[in-house]
Amino acid sequence: MGLRERKKAETRASLSWAAIRLTVERGFDSVKVEDIAEAAGVSPRTFNNYFSSKGEAIAARHLDRCLGIAEALRQRPAEPLWDAVLHSVLPQFEPDAAVAAHPVSDAAQWTAGVRVMLAEPVLQGEILRAGAIAEAEIAAAVADRTGIDPQQDLYPHLVASAVMAATNAAMTHHLRTDPPMPMSRLLTDAFTLIAAGLPTPTP
Repeated sequence: MGLRERKKAETRASLSWAAIRLTVERGFDSVKVEDIAEAAGVSPRTFNNYFSSKGEAIAARHLDRCLGIAEALRQRPAEPLWDAVLHSVLPQFEPDAAVAAHPVSDAAQWTAGVRVMLAEPVLQGEILRAGAIAEAEIAAAVADRTGIDPQQDLYPHLVASAVMAATNAAMTHHLRTDPPMPMSRLLTDAFTLIAAGLPTPTP
């Protein structure tokens, strides 16, 4: 990625994180595009160059994380597929520069706000759309890695669906638990279980 592309990616990430932060703090209906742009240090026109709505801006973080999984999967060395998947997923959930610049101050209040935000119907639609885009890219990455034709074989799509399902389940469980369980642990547990064939747990 060149300097120009990196700057654009940083601006996109900053806008998305600002949209999330403000929505968690104020509520979806109380946040305007102008507020997001100001929090990210850019103009509303710049916001509109990246996103068509605040819902799309919020969902962009989820989309970029999942697209990052596909990109990382293509770059992993030769290793068992589910090991490669796990090592591709974990880095996507580490704090990035946008989070480092504006860290969460109250974890409990933040978690409660995220739950409310994710219940917003408009945002749910954007997240589903983002997930579908990312799943197609992950399937293509799996097909490249395994040498399987995604037009003829179900396997890459099944793996991609499992990756998205495991990631979504881990995020949901992270918000469900009190205190929230670390995402790294949940993701590791999820993909370890999938690699083992999802054995029935012993009570």
